[in-house]
Amino acid sequence: MADQHESIDLRSPPVDPSVAAGSWFPGPPPPMYTCTLTPELVAKAREELQEKPEWRLRDVQALRDMILKEQPNLRTRLDDAFLLRFLRARKFDYDRALQLLLNYHAGRKAWPEVFQDLKPSTVKHVLDLGFLTVLPQPDPSGRYILCLRPGKWKPNDYPFVDNVRAIYLTLEKLIQPEETQVNGIVILADYSGVGMSQASNPGPFLAKKVVSILQDGFPIRIKAVNIINEPRIFKGIFAIIKPFLKEKMAERYVLHGSDLRSLHRNIPRSVLPEEYGGTAGQLDMCAWSRLLLDSEEEFIVEFCQPDPLEGVVLPDSMLFEGDQASGQDEDTFRGLRSQLYYCY
Repeated sequence: MADQHESIDLRSPPVDPSVAAGSWFPGPPPPMYTCTLTPELVAKAREELQEKPEWRLRDVQALRDMILKEQPNLRTRLDDAFLLRFLRARKFDYDRALQLLLNYHAGRKAWPEVFQDLKPSTVKHVLDLGFLTVLPQPDPSGRYILCLRPGKWKPNDYPFVDNVRAIYLTLEKLIQPEETQVNGIVILADYSGVGMSQASNPGPFLAKKVVSILQDGFPIRIKAVNIINEPRIFKGIFAIIKPFLKEKMAERYVLHGSDLRSLHRNIPRSVLPEEYGGTAGQLDMCAWSRLLLDSEEEFIVEFCQPDPLEGVVLPDSMLFEGDQASGQDEDTFRGLRSQLYYCY
């Protein structure tokens, strides 16, 4: 059974250290796992994630053995660095880490519009539009800040799913460094310019899929979601999203309106660009785009491969059931759309 897994090497290709050293964002881990955490992060991982350095590789092997035994047909990476992402995201609970890994692959199968031929060059138009970036400096807790600007997108520009593709590629890049796996990330969403056309476009079924991937299908810890410059219709937008959020995640949403002082209480000015009252220079939309586009080869290796779930039998309770919105979802959306028009 092991040969079936090991015949497909989905690890990221080796990175030239001279290139990685010149980048503001940490490079991917080496092919052979070596812990890159500082003593402070080792202590943080022990306290928050139940990660014991002396047992780390034993825990990875235990998860690897579970995959080989319970899902022998699953074509997935089995290297230490990759499996550690899932263990850390589920606080080293083997069963929950395995479920997360299955959800991770199930999401790809259930949403081919997002995951087919997924590589940075296919979302260059999203990056060029300025829909998203990652701020160059992490916050004082070591968390990188993913900045989303949905108002930059208009429905007649391209399908909304292209935004999801760009977000997913960004998350894949963000989760590579071990410090992100321990610290998590922060999201800053600027709703300037969001109108009726953007607010009503995704719909509840698409919103449910996005939320399901972020909560239950990707090994990253989203520690806070800061919403700024939200219009009145955001209440309707959030009403679409909230039913799908777990209570803990819903509590991490902070709405600031146009109050920059409120934002600065959550994200210090020292890491924010001038556009948000910060002191870190002007918002640079190009650096992250270049970093993603320069990573084309590793994403081809990672995503442009045969279906990892081919021949795998998944439980009925798996994530992402069905390909069409339920009648209840449609009824809910009709009501919310009316609410959006009223707010607008």
